[in-house]
Amino acid sequence: MKNLIKYIVIILVFTGIIACDPIDENRLDFDFITNDPATAEGVLLNGYSRLIDQFTFIEAATDDAVNNQLANSFKRMALGELNAQFNPTSRWNNYESVLWVNKFLKIIKTGDIVWSPNEEINEMFYLRMEGEALALRGLHHFYTLQAHAGVGASGELLGVPYISDFIESDGNFNTPRLSFEATVQAIMADFDAALALLPSDYGLSQGELDPLYENYDFNNYQVVNGSRYNLRISGKIVKALKARLALFAASPSFLNDQGYYNMAAADASELLNTIGGVSGLASNGLDYYKKYDENNDVEMIWRGTIGGISSGIESRMFPPSVNGSGEINPTQNFVDAFPMKNGFPATVANGYDPQNPYANRDPRLAEFVVFNGSSFGGGTINTGVGGKIDRLDSIPEFSTKTGYYLKKLLRPDVRLNNDGSTVGQRHYDVYFRYTELFLIFAEAANEIGGPDNIINGMSARDVIAAIRKRAGITQPDAYLASINSKEAMRQLIRNERRLELSFEGHRFWDLRRWGLSLNETAKGYFYDGNNYVELPSVEARNYQAFATYMPIPNDEVLKFPEIEQNSGW
Repeated sequence: MKNLIKYIVIILVFTGIIACDPIDENRLDFDFITNDPATAEGVLLNGYSRLIDQFTFIEAATDDAVNNQLANSFKRMALGELNAQFNPTSRWNNYESVLWVNKFLKIIKTGDIVWSPNEEINEMFYLRMEGEALALRGLHHFYTLQAHAGVGASGELLGVPYISDFIESDGNFNTPRLSFEATVQAIMADFDAALALLPSDYGLSQGELDPLYENYDFNNYQVVNGSRYNLRISGKIVKALKARLALFAASPSFLNDQGYYNMAAADASELLNTIGGVSGLASNGLDYYKKYDENNDVEMIWRGTIGGISSGIESRMFPPSVNGSGEINPTQNFVDAFPMKNGFPATVANGYDPQNPYANRDPRLAEFVVFNGSSFGGGTINTGVGGKIDRLDSIPEFSTKTGYYLKKLLRPDVRLNNDGSTVGQRHYDVYFRYTELFLIFAEAANEIGGPDNIINGMSARDVIAAIRKRAGITQPDAYLASINSKEAMRQLIRNERRLELSFEGHRFWDLRRWGLSLNETAKGYFYDGNNYVELPSVEARNYQAFATYMPIPNDEVLKFPEIEQNSGW
């Protein structure tokens, strides 16, 4: 993918939105927008703001990590400060992006914009951009639903308000929440409408065109849907988003519904079969972040532009001996989730040695976590006795709290030199990977019919086998072969999801949709010079019992009485 979403710099038609209310300021008027294609497209491109990427590090609010910065918002939330006034996971401001795309949809309905004097090109621009706007509207509502759906004070499972029109600054923002399922159906309707308009992908050859576009001149088609638009939302991306939404809706904390599991499995398998099914699992899915290569991003369904040279993430996360702040510290809970190399859980009965804890483990552990004795940054990281500034609790807000530092997502070729100079590398935001889609399929297929339920040529067992083989689990995988029930496969799939998608912003939401405990105390591991000692309580978790469902911002509920708060908040 060689081209990127280029945000057009314009004098904004609408400036910031506080809560849901646009502020009136001096601005270009509506007539100008409808007669200037670039400015109109700029309105649409604002819909690409607030996309959720892998660099949130929200894992510090779960059992997978702690943050060593005392003022970190996720730490504060996990320690008990979460409430309707303080919620760092709130996504209520995604409604601003919704309003942008609704404004764009209102603009194009006038039919006054001339994208090109060529009639076919003009028509296709209208089709594609309307599809983009509808897809983005659905996506931002999904983000808001994921963060704010829940059981209301009335006892009903509620979704969020669905805003399908642009609301002027003096309009009515006092819009009630839909039921949860009604919100899901509204998002699905926008996704389906977008699918009817968008190309399945950009840069397709003439023989690959979608039926909607088959009768257009191919040269004209390339102007509108060529590879220069590769990072814009496409039909392929929308299908993946539908599968993600359906799995979320089907989950135990929400509808617990076989129909939505069926939808998730069908949508995921349809898209996966376009890359060869299980055989299409990308070989670089474990370490895509080590090299951002636009010519080898087969793991990516949707990503952002490859950015400029930088080292900011590494500066936050590298251990202090290589001049980082060591901010995110994986927990012993997370390390315990990695099986032995033979695929069996890491227990003494399966060969685990508490005094040689990293030997013969799943190779993903060494890929994702810096542990005591790891080679990193040209040296050996010692988090135990003798570890100097890398030692556990050596320097407040720099050294590890758990005995571990983060390795996943970081470019190993970044250098933070002692003289303050840096050797940066390029990074990009990830919005959807194929590995996630495989795991969506596996979870849904298993819930429908168990480990060996075949849907469109694949089963949950097939997918998990391929993922574990790629990870380096010894073959044949005897542990996987021993899994014969839906319940046992469910636990394995959830664990594989925990490992494969670790530190990409998923576990916080997964624990909630599965209805699992949010209060697992974060543990650590320390080498005292003679033995490894478990630290059973590095950081407590203090969520209220009703925190499975997150609060609506309190100021929104106060301003707009039609918006019902989730129970308990």
